[in-house]
Amino acid sequence: MPFSQPTVIRSRRAVLPDGERPADVLIQDGRIARTAPHGSLAAREGELVDLGDTALLPGLVDTHVHVNEPGRTEWEGFATATRAAAAGGVTTIVDMPLNSIPPTTTVAGLALKRKAADGQAWVDLGFWGGAVPGNLADLEPLHQAGVFGFKSFLAPSGVDEFPHVEAADLEAALAEQARIGALAIIHAEDPAVLAAAPQQPGVHYRDFLASRPADAETAAVARLLDTARRTGARVHVLHVSSAAVLQLLRQAREDGVRVTAETCPHYLTLAAEQVPDGDTAFKCCPPIRDESNRDALWEALGRGEFIAVVSDHSPSTPDLKLLPEYGGSGDFAAAWGGIASLQLGLPAVWTEARRRGHTLADVVRWMSAGPAELVGLSGTKGAIAAGHDADLVAFDPDGGFAVRASGLHHRNPVTPYAGRTLTGAVRATWLRGREVDPAARPFGRQLARPQADPTRFTTATPIPSERA
Repeated sequence: MPFSQPTVIRSRRAVLPDGERPADVLIQDGRIARTAPHGSLAAREGELVDLGDTALLPGLVDTHVHVNEPGRTEWEGFATATRAAAAGGVTTIVDMPLNSIPPTTTVAGLALKRKAADGQAWVDLGFWGGAVPGNLADLEPLHQAGVFGFKSFLAPSGVDEFPHVEAADLEAALAEQARIGALAIIHAEDPAVLAAAPQQPGVHYRDFLASRPADAETAAVARLLDTARRTGARVHVLHVSSAAVLQLLRQAREDGVRVTAETCPHYLTLAAEQVPDGDTAFKCCPPIRDESNRDALWEALGRGEFIAVVSDHSPSTPDLKLLPEYGGSGDFAAAWGGIASLQLGLPAVWTEARRRGHTLADVVRWMSAGPAELVGLSGTKGAIAAGHDADLVAFDPDGGFAVRASGLHHRNPVTPYAGRTLTGAVRATWLRGREVDPAARPFGRQLARPQADPTRFTTATPIPSERA
């Protein structure tokens, strides 16, 4: 349940849609009733939570999370992932369709995913569907059932049950998604370029980086954009790691292609020059590139060329990462590729953003408002505004902390941020007006794409206390 009575949250640093300023925020029945000048809402308006100089942000929306349940829950599950999300100020996630078994490529697979998540979520969550070879007839039923769009890989995904699409598959999938009004989200690396790149196993990060060249991204994005032009599909490029694709995206937008793109905290805060040999916690696909590339991504972010900064949280068990401290070989070629950072994205991005002269309002635009807009939730998520869900974060922008495995809620506390000192600490997270307590029972809801058929997908899973 939300607060039992109206509540005012007061902060001298509230980040509102028109910028940061002192404000009072009135919460009623789990929603934001109104915002008002700082100190203007009297005690009679309700319980007062005064944050002082601690910033008040809208809850983050992370549209790129691999939860992996059911099927690979030992990698990550709904309980652990959503606790980590809440601890990191994330109040809404959208779960990727792969790494779970079965993948979310049919309505039956979606039903199993929903059942696995039921009663386990500390934050609100939705689901992506998958577009893979052979499931063209499943796309419209999945869309009607409430998935937020469809993910495809242009190169092998890393798991056999979610194959990548060839050119003909992509053409057909985008044409169908254009017909039904669905969003296509694409992992864009070109398999031919990857196959031609030097493949040198071992502990040297430079060898792994050479095996996933920037040309693989540019070739894949070019092919995607050509297909989007022909089909009229709305497309979104996932986890852009290479600044070389930016000009392609600019030109496509000028040509009228409906395309957006995202990047991730690890591409903005880490660099190839920093990766120690054998430290496969840094491995992801596409890879973390060099410092000059990172600078170019920041410049593009500042110009508004990315709609979102999202985690691409993709953990595995430590043995699959082949980390030497767990007895592994440190072989980048053989290790699982994925960064675990759901709990750390906000402080990681803020640490670097502040150093580069950006503001909390910028971070909110990239990590809350933008992702909410991407998936059609901007009417209820992503802003401290009247009528929105009271999803809020108390964030100390000056609080520093060293990342320790013992402080992470991820099922497997393996992260390239381990040992780093980050600036910015989440002090409290509220979901629909109720503070999230990981020791209490979860009350997150399952969300459907707006305008989905309500008879095919329940938009809100009752909280456990209401089911009992």
